Amino acid sequence: MPVFDHLGITVDDLPRGIAQFDPAMAALAFTRTDAENSVSWYRDDETELILFPAREAGTGPHRHGRVGWQHLAFSVDSRAEVDRLHSIAMDAGWTAVREPKDYPRFSDRYYASFVEDDCGIRIEFMHNPPRATAEG
Repeated sequence: MPVFDHLGITVDDLPRGIAQFDPAMAALAFTRTDAENSVSWYRDDETELILFPAREAGTGPHRHGRVGWQHLAFSVDSRAEVDRLHSIAMDAGWTAVREPKDYPRFSDRYYASFVEDDCGIRIEFMHNPPRATAEG
């Protein structure tokens, strides 16, 4: 059973949110399902990310560092995949917060990029492989 079942995110403009999220979610092997007044992406029928339109216009954007959302990190299989996803997000209109780079303060293997959409929603694409272990 997954630790998280789903994550719901509110955006100012649902069609714009879909245009920004869909390329990255598809590249992460999530399948999109449209509903009335929301859109969901599923993976392995266990994990779901949902976008909802804001109930009140003009309540965004979210400001990073304020109470609430900080960021969501997607773990991927390689540094090249971090680079690829970062490029896909840039092409979809995300803003680069931090270009792909090493983060030795997290671990000597941690490589990541951070991007933010029009609503201030920040996501991270990261690769942090397990430390190689010596076999006995």
